[in-house]
Amino acid sequence: MDIHARITERILAQLEKGVIPWRKTWHGSLPINYVSRKAYRGVNLLLLPFGGEWLTFKQAKDAGGRVKKGEKASMIVFYKMMEREDDNGKKTTFPFLQYSNVFHVSQCEDIASKLEPVNTNENVAPIEKAESMIAAYVTRSGVTMNHVDGSDRACYKPSTDTITLPIIGQFESAEEYYSAAFHECGHSTGHHSRLDRITETAAFGSQTYCREELIAEMFACFMMNVAGVEIPATFENSAAYIAGWSKKLKEDGKAILGASSQAQKASDYFLGIKTEDSKQSENDH
Repeated sequence: MDIHARITERILAQLEKGVIPWRKTWHGSLPINYVSRKAYRGVNLLLLPFGGEWLTFKQAKDAGGRVKKGEKASMIVFYKMMEREDDNGKKTTFPFLQYSNVFHVSQCEDIASKLEPVNTNENVAPIEKAESMIAAYVTRSGVTMNHVDGSDRACYKPSTDTITLPIIGQFESAEEYYSAAFHECGHSTGHHSRLDRITETAAFGSQTYCREELIAEMFACFMMNVAGVEIPATFENSAAYIAGWSKKLKEDGKAILGASSQAQKASDYFLGIKTEDSKQSENDH
């Protein structure tokens, strides 16, 4: 089966069960590869069910352990650089999407975790961290953020490069405010002066609109996790949104990979992380 179809099938299966795979909390650590120690990114954050260390069957064997009998693998995807030659003998390289099956370290025997104990007493409170993240981005990017007392709208306007939000006191909780703020910040990363992702004004419910909403929602979830402010209430999504996402994924088999890739790029940009390419290579697994 085509890898894009396999990814879509797994995401849709979760949505049909009422599970929104991009809204996860990683208690302890993000998912990383046991051998390379590199964190999984993009769509792999949606495919892996929880955080911690993951490794292939071969990596488990090479580490002196083994996968427990009956354990079920999880799929991750990565890019392998391939070479092709045209009719004139000119060679070019291109990224080719591949997949691998991995197991969590808890699914293995005789393999000890290398993770340090989680420090639950962080010096910076989650709310303060979320606020400082947004403040740093606004200062660095130049986007305008307005708070309107009594407003019932949270939106981003590309033509003026402006984020508008109700004041924090209008939200049920500070966490829900930051979820909305991160979502709109996610949209703003697509401005032509930044990642140049928003190239047209999309009609509500259109494919373009749904794709951008999916990117911004994934981005918000990634940032809520980084800040540590995710709570059960911010997991709530409207039935209309979920229906829209499901429809988009069914119609376009590459939608989920594309949206997660764009959300990862937006996250890197928002956090000021310099990356040459957001694609994961075979060396990361």
